[in-house]
Amino acid sequence: MIEELQLRVTLKEEERSDILVIKSAQALNIDKEDITGVKVLRKSIDARKAKIILNYKVAVYIREMLPKTSDYKFDYKDVSKEKAIHIIGFGPAGMYAALRCIELGFKPIVLERGKNVQDRRRDLRAINQDHFVNEDSNYCFGEGGAGTYSDGKLYTRSLKRGDVRRIFENLVFHGATDQILVDAHPHIGTNKLPKVVQNIRETILKYGGEIYFETRVTDFIIKNNKLQAIQLQNGEEMPVNRVILATGHSARDIFYLLHKKEIALEAKSFAMGVRVEHPQHIIDAIQYHCEGKRHELLSAASYSLVQQVNDRGVYSFCMCPGGFIVPAATTNGEVVVNGMSPSKRNNLFANSGIVVEINVDRDLHKYEHFGALKGLEYQKNLEKMAFTAGGRSQVAPAQRLTDFVEGKLSTDLNPSSYQPGLNSAPLHSLLPKLIGSNLRKGFQAFGQKMKGYYTSEANVVGVESRTSSPVCIPRNEKLEHPQIQGLFPCGEGGGYAGGIVSAAMDGERCAEAAIVGL
Repeated sequence: MIEELQLRVTLKEEERSDILVIKSAQALNIDKEDITGVKVLRKSIDARKAKIILNYKVAVYIREMLPKTSDYKFDYKDVSKEKAIHIIGFGPAGMYAALRCIELGFKPIVLERGKNVQDRRRDLRAINQDHFVNEDSNYCFGEGGAGTYSDGKLYTRSLKRGDVRRIFENLVFHGATDQILVDAHPHIGTNKLPKVVQNIRETILKYGGEIYFETRVTDFIIKNNKLQAIQLQNGEEMPVNRVILATGHSARDIFYLLHKKEIALEAKSFAMGVRVEHPQHIIDAIQYHCEGKRHELLSAASYSLVQQVNDRGVYSFCMCPGGFIVPAATTNGEVVVNGMSPSKRNNLFANSGIVVEINVDRDLHKYEHFGALKGLEYQKNLEKMAFTAGGRSQVAPAQRLTDFVEGKLSTDLNPSSYQPGLNSAPLHSLLPKLIGSNLRKGFQAFGQKMKGYYTSEANVVGVESRTSSPVCIPRNEKLEHPQIQGLFPCGEGGGYAGGIVSAAMDGERCAEAAIVGL
């Protein structure tokens, strides 16, 4: 017999290895010897009061053995001689599209402009140490996409877009810890995700798929509104039948190419702002009501904040407890910051994007002449400003949080995890009023919600500009571009996802749509 229970456990009780068995026996009024196992289904922390509680959802096995394998099976088969589906981009959307193609009996041929996950590391080191950006291999481009080196956060609200559990189970199948199946806010960690990504690549190759790294697509050959071939950077033309376009939110060359060829695009609302970095102990103290070090059973505290300012949202994005700020530019001449965390989240700093909603219909009148690319051009200008204000390298412009709100240049800055370094700059006046003014009011409101958040010990670092794509590539109910037969826009680059899990689910859906009629 199996019984599901909700259990509440104090930190003191959590120190006992058998506490879930004891609590389950008490709740069911049975002898604990009758319990053959307790499987944790969900775990979260309730820190709203001084006495912190761990909430568990468990399945209690009574005189019945726990299953040794998952209910999810991934039926991969040899597809080396099957019909091909071409996939441009090998981030979460592209990876899961390829895996799903194999399950469905079709051969994925993946074209990725960047390098494999191991070789990417040299280019990331070059950004951090030499301030040189390889335009094809960086924190956004390369095997695994932007998510590989930006934490691997798996929390999603996109529960209606597909089977979230299936996405998680497939990550576990490829080497992720099964803790992601349990945690309320799961993440894999920047240090562990590359191995998972490599394992996914090996599965695709093992079952007959093909993956080509350092292979940038530069043109689409279209006849009678049907995609016939794709042209590569070396001039080679590759005949295609169906193409899943999963190039990510930063592949601006693809947006420019489609725009030049008069293939329909749409401007999309997005959000931009800054990244704020606190010493982790400040966030711990606020969230866990503690002084000094947090309890050893508690992970680094996070936060989620949102405030309406002048009828628009100001909110936290991609919060990284115990993490690092990293340079996420995709070309030289721009500064973009993002955040990541190792699996243990044991760095001394906590950072989060704090961004302002940008409505492309009402906010970007000066950019209307760019048409569907108006949001992209606005985004680019902000990143160029940050490059200049930082000193024309990957050094980022920064300000103490209190100085930013009070409109003062910081005479000095706090220590930071951002490896290229910080340069004191008046971000309060350099940012467009639409962003800067709303951020200043938002920070004051956040200080009221989280006592201690508004502090001179925090830095504001610019700019956080790649929260999502500012362009949408339209598609119809068949997930195909309404104008170009055989083209399936997918994931964050198409405007249909907002993170690893939603992109992965969209990749699966596009694979299922692309094979129809083949």
